[in-house]
Amino acid sequence: MNKAEALNTGILEKQAGLKDFVQLTKPSLSIMVVFSSVISYLLVPEVQYDALRIILLFVGGMLVTGGANAINMVLEKDTDAQMKRTFRRPVAAGKITPEQGWGFAILTGSLGVFILGYYFNWTAGILAALSLFLYGFVYTPLKKVNSIAVLMGALPGALPCLIGWVAGFVPGQEIIWMGGIILFGIQFLWQFPHFWAVAWVAHKDYSRVGFKLLPSDKGPTKFTALQTVIYSLLLTPITLAPFFTDICSLDGIRGIIGMILIVGANIFMILRSVGLYKKMDVPSARKVMFGSYIYLPVVLLALLLAKI
Repeated sequence: MNKAEALNTGILEKQAGLKDFVQLTKPSLSIMVVFSSVISYLLVPEVQYDALRIILLFVGGMLVTGGANAINMVLEKDTDAQMKRTFRRPVAAGKITPEQGWGFAILTGSLGVFILGYYFNWTAGILAALSLFLYGFVYTPLKKVNSIAVLMGALPGALPCLIGWVAGFVPGQEIIWMGGIILFGIQFLWQFPHFWAVAWVAHKDYSRVGFKLLPSDKGPTKFTALQTVIYSLLLTPITLAPFFTDICSLDGIRGIIGMILIVGANIFMILRSVGLYKKMDVPSARKVMFGSYIYLPVVLLALLLAKI
């Protein structure tokens, strides 16, 4: 039996190791997602720094996000195997069987939802379960159907902010939703320029396997670049909204610095998106992509700095 036949019949080249199961969670992506959840939790006005609760929130979030990513890798094992950027993923490479992937996803996802529900509140747990379902079973299959997949993917992608915010309220306490909705909105809008930049850079790979993630059927176009600019512009008012609620204050040096950082981050993101519109090339799309990775942590940390 040759290598290809072995992989197709689920016979592994080698025993799956811990590293392979860690890769199943897409750790770098998961850490960024959970980071936004933890910051959102800390932004709740009455929440104080508590290392144990932060660790529990981080672990619960990593398990739920990791479970969702594991489902994604199992369902996309064939397409992952055809793309340069993903063919080494553990299920696509045959290091982990689909059955092992499903088992891992069920275990981690269920445990993560339990941690969030039991140690924080069950509203947070239910939102986490919803996020996992939307990412694994709605966004993932839609990628080959229509570019509306980006919209559907942005929903579970933004829910960690809402989950973190809701987790800041003890069971029985009335949840003040406004702050969580604003934070959800920030991460929701952020994902559009981010997603489209990634899809622009990986367009050849994505087209080869039938993924439809750009807003135009014709691929990277002026329309796509314009959409990136528009959503970057929309981020400005919503990232400043916390200063006009009970989340952040402009009183004192911390508030002023926080506001300056957010304004600067938005100018940075808009300029990168405008650069893509002007140049219409992969290097410019890559700048938007990496710029978005910088933008979101800066904004969230600036909000935390300016917290009332």
